[in-house]
Amino acid sequence: MKSLDGIKFAEMVQMGAHHLSQNADYVDALNVFPVPDGDTGTNMNLSMTSGAKETAAKANANIGSTAQALSKGLLMGARGNSGVILSQLFRGFGKAIEKEETLSAEKFAQALQHGVETAYKAVMKPVEGTILTVARLAAEQAVTSAQNSDSIIVVMEETVAAAKVALDQTPELLPVLKEVGVVDSGGQGLLYVYEGFLASLKGEALPAKTEANSMDDLVSTEHHVQDFMDTADIVYGYCTEFMVRFETDKRPFDEAKFREEMSHFGDSLLVISDDEVVKIHVHSETPGEVIAYGHQYGSLVKIKVDNMRLQHTAIVGEEPKVAKKVPYAIVTVAMGKGIKELLESVGAAYVIEGGQTMNPSTEDIVKAVQEVGAEKVLILPNNKNIIMAAEQAAEVLGIEAAVVPTKTIPQGLTAMLSFNPEATVEQNKVSMTSAIAGVKTGQITFAVRDTSIDGVEIHKDDFMAMAEGKIVKATPSISDAAEFLVNEIIDEDAEIVTVIYGEDASKEQVDAIVAYIEENYEDVEVEIHNGKQPLYPFIFSVE
Repeated sequence: MKSLDGIKFAEMVQMGAHHLSQNADYVDALNVFPVPDGDTGTNMNLSMTSGAKETAAKANANIGSTAQALSKGLLMGARGNSGVILSQLFRGFGKAIEKEETLSAEKFAQALQHGVETAYKAVMKPVEGTILTVARLAAEQAVTSAQNSDSIIVVMEETVAAAKVALDQTPELLPVLKEVGVVDSGGQGLLYVYEGFLASLKGEALPAKTEANSMDDLVSTEHHVQDFMDTADIVYGYCTEFMVRFETDKRPFDEAKFREEMSHFGDSLLVISDDEVVKIHVHSETPGEVIAYGHQYGSLVKIKVDNMRLQHTAIVGEEPKVAKKVPYAIVTVAMGKGIKELLESVGAAYVIEGGQTMNPSTEDIVKAVQEVGAEKVLILPNNKNIIMAAEQAAEVLGIEAAVVPTKTIPQGLTAMLSFNPEATVEQNKVSMTSAIAGVKTGQITFAVRDTSIDGVEIHKDDFMAMAEGKIVKATPSISDAAEFLVNEIIDEDAEIVTVIYGEDASKEQVDAIVAYIEENYEDVEVEIHNGKQPLYPFIFSVE
């Protein structure tokens, strides 16, 4: 094959994404650098899947436009260090060929090289022994191969071979990999993508899935990888990712200046942008400040903050240590193990188990704050029936305390992302309360008796759709209730919809409502979390 068009390239992308997806668990188990996020395979898989979806939707014979579709899909879906770097590799690839109808072997190799150059520029402090090294050495071989052969298949074969060699060498370049006895997880993920490309070009079946002897082996590998590091060694504990959609009335954006200023917040910084958005990934101790800085340039989109210390202790089996006399803490209320973990991931020091049908008392809230041992505290009740008890607790605590009157879990999550540890308690209360005005909440639950409310006839066991706490529909079908509700709360300004499903929601029901949203609201991003909450099969957040 001496010429590559957009249709064939789209097939390569699908095959690469599928091969990575099949092996995402294995890549997760290898993850070790730079701090224990533990989700490299998941992040790369979600990123590549987003790119493949956009490519499939917009594929045509023009390889330049097809590559642009891949670049855009990867940018919007990129997660984690590895996912962002993957997006940059194909951003540079696409930029190099945007005016090309088809590619020769030489131009294909040059585009791979241009992708590497773009990825290196995106990383504030490139580290060898990572996905960058694998990509660089593979691209260098591609360029050399193209000088000796005009066959794209030959060039891709030798690119894959070079990537394998480079991956095997990563432990020699990065001491932590050698100490643990694994290869770089991001590099492994990229190799899976390239192997998929090659299989597509050759019309062959994908290489066999990498199999551990059992899932226990993967868990064992992950523990082995993480055990060498003490949780206290993590300097910057919050993996912070978000996007900013530029607005003309906000601060003018300069990528180089933005990257330099953002570097002061922590490490593992990645900044990528196009004419419409900038995507940021950074490990920081102050995620609220990071997000506030980005907000100067436009509207915030798709915010994600993970507490990596909690992730690490969960992996190695350490008992989390309750900090004593910490300067500032957030105490909040929730039901459902998944929601509890979600709140902890964005900075909650203590999550009181409670909510609908189980409202914590003033004493329960006071005891929770005292156990945290904070000098200043913000209390987020996440339920209108708990606000008064929280306010009473704030009055009797004897420390600086305030209540942010959150009435739902989505409001609580949004408020927490606006927390500024440098601000006073009162300043945080004002800013966090202001932030919750921008989020809409929808909930699905079931009726326990026949009644009529606000003109809605309700029968026992009906599924009720509630928008901002008001019942808007009652129906025997959970699907009908969910579809009616999302239509009610999603408007033309919506950018992201979060679906938190509970313990009573089936996989089929979750898949169905997500598919409905994606089909009917193409411009919104959909985030999915297993909240494991009782009583409410679905909680929706629209921002």
